[in-house]
Amino acid sequence: MARRITILLLAVLLIAALTTLPFFLKAFHIRVGLSIFLSAGFAVCWWLLAGFTAYYSFGHTAFVGIGAFAAALALRAVPEAAPALQLAWSLGAGLVVAGGIAAIIAWPILRLRGHYFTIAMLAVALVLGEAVAAFPVFGGSTGLALPNLAPMGVRVEAFFYWIALALLAIVMAVAWVISRSRLGYGLAAIREDEDAAQMLGVPTTRFKVVAFVLSGGLIGLIGAVYALNLGYITSDSVFRGSLSLEMIVNSLVGGMGSILGPVIGAAVMTGVTKLVLADLLEYHLAITGVLIVAVVLVAPDGLVGLWRRRRAQSAGR
Repeated sequence: MARRITILLLAVLLIAALTTLPFFLKAFHIRVGLSIFLSAGFAVCWWLLAGFTAYYSFGHTAFVGIGAFAAALALRAVPEAAPALQLAWSLGAGLVVAGGIAAIIAWPILRLRGHYFTIAMLAVALVLGEAVAAFPVFGGSTGLALPNLAPMGVRVEAFFYWIALALLAIVMAVAWVISRSRLGYGLAAIREDEDAAQMLGVPTTRFKVVAFVLSGGLIGLIGAVYALNLGYITSDSVFRGSLSLEMIVNSLVGGMGSILGPVIGAAVMTGVTKLVLADLLEYHLAITGVLIVAVVLVAPDGLVGLWRRRRAQSAGR
């Protein structure tokens, strides 16, 4: 109990410290922090499904795009509302629509396993991206513009920095609660051996659907913030496959064994690409690839797994 209280206090202090940073940082560094929070939020949401159940999706960018366009269309429905109401309306639209689409496709797509599920999710993302680009209501190939909802006197990058930080804290709290619930234990059983879990009475289908809908809905929520921060979205900008790849890479680099893994992976990879490699654009992708391979070889369980292994070795001496 004392350990949990200590961890909670440290988390509160860390969030408080991160909240104050925009008052001291330049706009560029605030945007780097914003990118870290968005990437970490996406990775944790992806981990909600993959980390708990070992259902690895290559198409979660579908929910980013759904949340982004749901937010954009929701804003068009209330053009005269107060900015605070518009923000709440657009974020709610991203969450509900993405979660609703996830609920619709969950039953058929979760009947697939392994690489069949992975390929099916990739196909879902590609089909949705092409469908959005084809219909004028979504702006077609030209896309949609979104209004600036930042309050007067508040820098846009700082405003979305705080929102992204808050959402990251929320999705991490959701993941933590699930990990200590009956749902979390059931999902862990599915990850270890789904057939055995079903034989032991675990409602595997229902648990997988819940995890899938939570993962998709929360990604749609963060996708709405992603769109509002961009200010202008097209099908290519929010349904791009690299977003799914980033979720996977961040989770693997940080470590799939804990909630902190995706967050640490997102911080490391975003920090490296945005800060360290900012002046090496010609070699950016090559160096990033080498770094990923090096981390996977040196720390197959991710950075968190490497730290735990070193700690266990030190304790055993």
